[in-house]
Amino acid sequence: MRKLGILLGGALALAACARTPPPPPDLNNALLSPGYMAQAASADQAEIQSGQMALQASQNAGVRNFANMIIADHTRSSQMIAAAAASAHLLPPAPTILPPQQAMLDQLRAAGTGYSFDQAFQQAQISAHQQALALHQNYMQGGDVPALRATAGQIVPVVQMHLQAAQALQIAPPPPPPPPPPPPPPVRRSGERG
Repeated sequence: MRKLGILLGGALALAACARTPPPPPDLNNALLSPGYMAQAASADQAEIQSGQMALQASQNAGVRNFANMIIADHTRSSQMIAAAAASAHLLPPAPTILPPQQAMLDQLRAAGTGYSFDQAFQQAQISAHQQALALHQNYMQGGDVPALRATAGQIVPVVQMHLQAAQALQIAPPPPPPPPPPPPPPVRRSGERG
């Protein structure tokens, strides 16, 4: 009878384990596909949104051209990662902006417009693209899904180009206002001595 109780207890314990849902994927480990896809999607969405902000807040032609380029290229890289995930029978996570990228977007919103925005935008782009380059290079070299590794390898040169373009942006303060005109000479009336 005691053996039966142990067997039933063991069976109940195993049944309880079988009903426990698997732990959520570790989104912090960028060498595993869930973490890589979540971080890449967050980076892409943040780049797209920051580019859209730049089109609203900047009058600098170089910044605006760069913004248009990153919107197009990061839209494309999101599509490439989704296609690679589908080919590997993976479900990519919904594009969610993670806290580091949200903080960058919040800083850009607080920067205002014009020169102050352009300065903040350039610094944010350099930092974001350094992080994105490390993300894609690391996954390309050691990621767990071959299709995603190949895609990361295709994205690396684009991110390198963006980083170089961000570093080369010409951000200059607005010219100083012109000096005030000199005061007019005093008007002399006839008969006055000067």
